[in-house]
Amino acid sequence: MTVIIINPISGGARRGEARREAELASAVLAAAGERGDVHVTERKGHAREIAAAALGRGARLVVAWGGDGTVNEVASELVFGRTPLGIVPRGSGNGLARELGIARRPERALTEALAATPRAIDAGELGGRTFFNMAGVGFHAHVASLFDRDLVGRRGLATYVRISLRELMVYRSAAYRVADAPTGARQGRDDRGSMPFRRALVVALANSPQFGNGARIAPSARLDDGKLDLVVFEEGSRLATVLALPRLFIGGVRGVRGVSMRQVERVTIESDGPMTFHVDGEPVQGGARLDARVHPAALNVCVR
Repeated sequence: MTVIIINPISGGARRGEARREAELASAVLAAAGERGDVHVTERKGHAREIAAAALGRGARLVVAWGGDGTVNEVASELVFGRTPLGIVPRGSGNGLARELGIARRPERALTEALAATPRAIDAGELGGRTFFNMAGVGFHAHVASLFDRDLVGRRGLATYVRISLRELMVYRSAAYRVADAPTGARQGRDDRGSMPFRRALVVALANSPQFGNGARIAPSARLDDGKLDLVVFEEGSRLATVLALPRLFIGGVRGVRGVSMRQVERVTIESDGPMTFHVDGEPVQGGARLDARVHPAALNVCVR
């Protein structure tokens, strides 16, 4: 049995489109001779509830039809288990789907997911929340928080860009202390006290190279290498930041002044107060210290 979970508002879609998408999903299941159920979410967190119920009923495949946030909800229920995830991308960025090479046309994406052999990818964890594409603190988490509660525009790329450009003019970078978790930390010791706080625009943990829409902040990141790519953007000036933005889309962020990158398995991020962070674009309120780690080969995905 396959369970398909459709988010009716992902990517700025209107709710009326969900009925047509549900009908398409049912038609694809029938054409493949696949028994299954199609659900449309009604609220935040509903996709995860449906995924949990699907596992309880022994689903062989659970498909997230939506953006990175919808994928995160469903995958967070499937992670560390054997049931694989399928993806039909329809979000503002679709970073994970793009990196996996999933077709943009829904009928093709679903047909290929139904026929694919599962493969394992890594999962990340930040502040106790799992992620599969990107997470972090700073400007991108701030924008994610505003995008999540935006009541004026429709969700979608245009709204995200509008908020980003507006906030880029007024956002003030915070100071963070970022360090690989020391071996002794598991034995009760902590040797980070001498490390300085540094003001940064973005501290990102990347499981894949891109935020979405081709913007590649971590060009060397791989979904199945057992590592996370830590990217810290220490801002010299806002003008330099604005001028550097186009380089995200050509994979040249590594050469931007103030940007450092390294691979990590465990890391801590500290600030002088509670931090808003994001997991796959979904904002979360955290404390003054966030612990992060990678979980190698933790999620099975069905892609061709």
